[in-house]
Amino acid sequence: MRVAEELADAVTTTFTANEFPLVLGGDHSIALGSVTGVTRVHKDVGILWIDAHADFNTEETTPSGNIHGMALAALAGLGNNRLTEIGGWSPKLNTQRIVIVGARDLDHDEQHLLRTHNIHVFTMSDIDQRGISDVMQQALALAGQANDGIHLSLDMDALDPTYAPGVGTPVRGGLTYREAHLAMELIADSSRLVAMDVVEVNPILDRENATALLAVELVMSALGKKIF
Repeated sequence: MRVAEELADAVTTTFTANEFPLVLGGDHSIALGSVTGVTRVHKDVGILWIDAHADFNTEETTPSGNIHGMALAALAGLGNNRLTEIGGWSPKLNTQRIVIVGARDLDHDEQHLLRTHNIHVFTMSDIDQRGISDVMQQALALAGQANDGIHLSLDMDALDPTYAPGVGTPVRGGLTYREAHLAMELIADSSRLVAMDVVEVNPILDRENATALLAVELVMSALGKKIF
């Protein structure tokens, strides 16, 4: 996990320079490094994991064996110690301040792990019923309850493939263009954002650069760009 260690160091150095860490991926395994770097400085940070998937598998539960499907569990201290011990300590995150938004493709055993560890999960069904504004307000309150900032980890497959086709594991029924922007705008309005990942922009799979361009727009909204 040398790459994760190097990324963690780069993120920590960015904080030392009083700059904002914006990490672009790649698959979601990059969060192993970015969140490690963040938690060296913001030890009680909360995390918003906006993603079609929870990435809360371990090597015992995963049906695919993909590391990017284990990243959030590892940050919570679950799984193989080569993943959990990046940076030299575990866990990186308090499970009470982990909030997943936009989930719609959860593995069977992964669901059991999420329930066992009381992870806050807002599915697309929750968003359909309650609206993105209500869900995000609650998500921000949960992730930010320790008053040490929020790390946003945005997987572009949280959006419906209609808007973000260039991702590795697309799942129909995701966030719309405006739902995604409003989520970012509410994060910016909270003034709690301390770092951000954007992952799963795959130019090979993209159509006319649509996913990459949308990712840029969403970063700008998260950092405070307004319509008016």
